[in-house]
Amino acid sequence: MGFTITEKIFSERLGRAVIPGEFVEVEVDIALANDVTAPIAINKFEDLYKNSPKYKDRIVLVPDHFTPNKDINSANQVKVLRDFAKKYDLKYFFEVGEVGVEHALLPEQGIVVPGDIVIGADSHTCTYGALGAFATGVGSTDFAAAMISGKAWFKIPETIKFVYSGNLQKWVDGKDIILYTIGKIGVDGALYKVMEFTGEVIKALPMFSRLTMCNMAIEAGAKTGIIEPDTITEIYVKGRAKRDYKFFKSDPDASYCQTIDINVTTLEPQVACPHLPENTKNVSELKDILLDQVFIGSCTNGRLEDLRVAASILKGKKVKKYLRTIIIPATQQIYKDALKEGLLDIFVDAGAAVSTPTCGPCLGGHMGILAKGEKALATSNRNFVGRMGDPQSEVFLSNPAVAAASAITGRITHPEEIV
Repeated sequence: MGFTITEKIFSERLGRAVIPGEFVEVEVDIALANDVTAPIAINKFEDLYKNSPKYKDRIVLVPDHFTPNKDINSANQVKVLRDFAKKYDLKYFFEVGEVGVEHALLPEQGIVVPGDIVIGADSHTCTYGALGAFATGVGSTDFAAAMISGKAWFKIPETIKFVYSGNLQKWVDGKDIILYTIGKIGVDGALYKVMEFTGEVIKALPMFSRLTMCNMAIEAGAKTGIIEPDTITEIYVKGRAKRDYKFFKSDPDASYCQTIDINVTTLEPQVACPHLPENTKNVSELKDILLDQVFIGSCTNGRLEDLRVAASILKGKKVKKYLRTIIIPATQQIYKDALKEGLLDIFVDAGAAVSTPTCGPCLGGHMGILAKGEKALATSNRNFVGRMGDPQSEVFLSNPAVAAASAITGRITHPEEIV
């Protein structure tokens, strides 16, 4: 019997074969935390341990959730990270001006590479599975333990294989595939499982869409999402990887707990309606939903390719009067590239606000809070009650094309209506 990508990554690290369900302790390649989760871990670390972190080049502190600091409390949170990074001369601390949304920043900077085992004190750490790494979210105490020991414990998860076939329609990308998948299996449909995405559609999918799909695996309850690395992965990783990397591939006779086949040929852009990512509908079913805000950005859809799509729709047009449109490039490099390509001019000319990289509106942190009764369409990953502001507000999720088209009309809109 063969092994899955995930089983191979752990087996290589342990020097023996692993089986789903067993508990293991392994060294991690990267341990990540942000300005919300790191202070808790740092305080615990300093309570328990009086020496330096075991691997100072494996700890990554990214103060992205409330950056630039929105108030005194958030400033104090980031100060904890900054002081800790200075004290131990950590390799990876990202200050304002260089910070980006963590799950866009680490792949871009080559900090996470294929074959890695990564933990992050943030649920969307599963994003890095798009590179062929095993990456998953943990609590702040697990992050503290990893700083002390360099290790983390895992229960080897079972894997669900998702096989995608067919041809994608125009304006449909990885965001729509993963929203449709979550709608099909539910927010607990992959509980503590690996979602392994494969098939002809995935093999042709560009890296930005792969990152989006793996980013939202957690919204189906998954331990992580993962995609077999290939030529597209190699092109993305080569030249930016900070360390050596290794490609792992599932064996043809690998054992899966379930296989789900999905044909995407008739799939149209998807919208997740309040208040769960599983509450998905075709965009054509939602023509009468009026909006107060559109947000394009986040670790899910704030990459350069996402901004290009939004700009192609907004160019020469204006956002609807009385509708707020907020666009946030996910990293400083993306910001610079968008500036060079003239995308930011297009956004500002259309009447949108453009911000320095931050998670901000995605979690209702700042720079786009919803008032009571308001409706927002966001390219982010989560639409729980109160996610972006008042508990009586509503959040809809979509891809950047739908978001940009909707910003022009003031209601949820298929891009074909605009372009």
